[in-house]
Amino acid sequence: MGGEGAPDFLSCPRVRRASCLCGSAPCILCSCCPASRNSTVSRLIFTFFLFLGVLVSIIMLSPGVESQLYKLPWVCEEGAGIPTVLQGHIDCGSLLGYRAVYRMCFATAAFFFFFTLVMLCVSSSRDPRAAIQNGFWFFKFLILVGLTVGAFYIPDGSFSNIWFYFGVVGSFLFILIQLVLLIDFAHSWNQRWLGKAEECDSRAWYAGLLFFTLLFYLLSIAAVVLMFIYYTEPSGCHEGKVFISLNLTFCVCVSIAAVLPKVQDAQPNSGLLQASVITLYTMFVTWSALSSVPEQKCNPHLPTQLGNETVMAGPEGYETQWWDAPSIVGLIIFLLCTLFISLRSSDHRQVNSLMQTEEGPPMLEATQQQQQQVAACEGRAFDNEQDGVTYSYSFFHFCLVLASLHIMMTLTNWYKPGETRKMISTWTAVWVKICASWAGLLLYLWTLVAPLLLRNRDFS
Repeated sequence: MGGEGAPDFLSCPRVRRASCLCGSAPCILCSCCPASRNSTVSRLIFTFFLFLGVLVSIIMLSPGVESQLYKLPWVCEEGAGIPTVLQGHIDCGSLLGYRAVYRMCFATAAFFFFFTLVMLCVSSSRDPRAAIQNGFWFFKFLILVGLTVGAFYIPDGSFSNIWFYFGVVGSFLFILIQLVLLIDFAHSWNQRWLGKAEECDSRAWYAGLLFFTLLFYLLSIAAVVLMFIYYTEPSGCHEGKVFISLNLTFCVCVSIAAVLPKVQDAQPNSGLLQASVITLYTMFVTWSALSSVPEQKCNPHLPTQLGNETVMAGPEGYETQWWDAPSIVGLIIFLLCTLFISLRSSDHRQVNSLMQTEEGPPMLEATQQQQQQVAACEGRAFDNEQDGVTYSYSFFHFCLVLASLHIMMTLTNWYKPGETRKMISTWTAVWVKICASWAGLLLYLWTLVAPLLLRNRDFS
């Protein structure tokens, strides 16, 4: 037993610990964060389920597991048992790993889509469905496991081809969500440091904002130079040149718009820090798009062709192709943004509107402190949503559906089954990413000019 008012979870009665599996979310983490908000802990556990699916997907792509997947029924055969032959040094085992990722991500997407439908229009924790959202974790885990096992029994047929298009649409939307989250993060960062500067009467905070703004712009310029060097040629790769030039021009335009006097009057907190973050993210999406170009001379990430040599399907010599630099950086950004979805608490009105989140009705300070003290004594988090939810349960799960589809496309390198037997991306991936970058820039521009165009609405 710990100190007074802070009981150790391990010392709780066995009956109570067992009930945690079926009870509320905070009970599971009672020894780690006893004064946490109910809403935050529930989101973290759902995000943990998603990360668990991502981990299993990555394991499916490891060479040892791929060699075992080769023994499963949906093998790389076409027609009357004729083995598929892949050019270069990539073979059927990688293809099986990719199809396994499709099934794992189908299970996680179906899991979260179910909760998207169930949690529609939940307004407070008094709704009976809120108990489902914040509890019964053991049964939820069993449902996820059941969906995963069932997904691996789906006949191949046209499943992979159809699910590919779901992945394309979902990944496009999640790229936009990532950009919205970056806008929110940069806004909160800028506002917090400006507040510190005024509170402490110190110029160091202003210097810090200036430093990071310049750093992000310098990194963006370096990215443009490197993309022109490695992803274009003087006599070719015209699409890449156009994409880089257009996105650079668009980023300059939104940066100028962010500091226009009228925009500053309407939104005093807008500035170059947010614009620099968006510029750097746009350069990343452009880099990711160029790394998907299916032309050897314009994409250094493509596997080198080994002459006319072919590799027959078999369990030896696997070399999965998603472990390139853009995919690894994309995975890191995915993990950070998904975690941020679970933890975010924003006062940016436009971002809250886009993300379907609000701070909820304010609680009386005395009442909130009393709930925190009781929760700490009982080793659980407190319910901060009795008067209204702090986020849309349904939209949160929909974001995790999109996250599942996005990580599926990232891990499989946007490979489309049946379009090519090489483990590379296609022009579909290039255009989806480029269009997502353009849509993201338009979305950011809208957050800047909306107060000027819609003067009758309150954007304060």
